[in-house]
Amino acid sequence: MGQSLLIIKPDAVERNLIGEIISRLEKARFIIAALKMVRLNYNEASKFYAVHKGKPFVDELCKFMSSGPIVVMVLKSEGDTAAKVRELIGATDPQKAAAGTIRHDLAVSLTKNSVHASDSPQNAEQEISFFFS
Repeated sequence: MGQSLLIIKPDAVERNLIGEIISRLEKARFIIAALKMVRLNYNEASKFYAVHKGKPFVDELCKFMSSGPIVVMVLKSEGDTAAKVRELIGATDPQKAAAGTIRHDLAVSLTKNSVHASDSPQNAEQEISFFFS
């Protein structure tokens, strides 16, 4: 089984969308192997998003990701779980996300796009180890 990390971002937690997002994941037949709510500080968010260091959006993203609690989870499924999760959540920009995807239906903006998901099996491994031992 493959696995991937999914984060329910502060905007979705604040809008009480945890259950809605988990329901969509379960209906799509993902197995939730681990789940917890945490609150990152700015430095932890910077470490998590280190892959984007130097890009103009990183400071705003780290401030946002440390602005409230997040829910992190490990998802499992057969095959390329990271690709399957990304298909379910939709494009990063909710205006470009396909109808029926989590971001199309629930996101507020490009930054407040409700969820983060690993973009590859390799990044999934690194991201999972950031939150889960």
